Amino acid sequence: MSKKPTKNHSPETKIIRELARILDDENLSAIEMEKGDLRLRVTRQLSGGVPVAALAAPSLAQPVAAAPPLETKDTNPADEAGAVTSPMVGTVYVRSSPDADAFFNVGDTIKAGETVLLIEAMKTFNPIKAPNGGTLTKILVEDGQPVEFGEALLVIS
Repeated sequence: MSKKPTKNHSPETKIIRELARILDDENLSAIEMEKGDLRLRVTRQLSGGVPVAALAAPSLAQPVAAAPPLETKDTNPADEAGAVTSPMVGTVYVRSSPDADAFFNVGDTIKAGETVLLIEAMKTFNPIKAPNGGTLTKILVEDGQPVEFGEALLVIS
């Protein structure tokens, strides 16, 4: 006699299913949410478009010692001094409209608080403001490129 598999109807499972639906509807590669002690991240493979990982972990009551950083030959552009990182998942735009000039070009002087890029997320264009003033030394993204949370967008020195 084999047991019939039971469906898991926990609140976490329902949230994961809803996040997976949003991934599919918005054509995202990953989505995260945090509510109280519950933190969820749902990702999918870009080639297959199927959710492949879901993580539900309560926050730890005691700090855990971090592993020493691995030495790599490639440096993360987000760790570079003056890097401006994406505050969200979306599509980055370097100009306000397709026929407008770019907000800034490499070598331009930028003042703190000026809009340097737009990120479109869920049909809303969010201005990305310069956290500090300086010279734009690198643009690390292309117009219309999808970006992830924390991804380096440009460098202001």
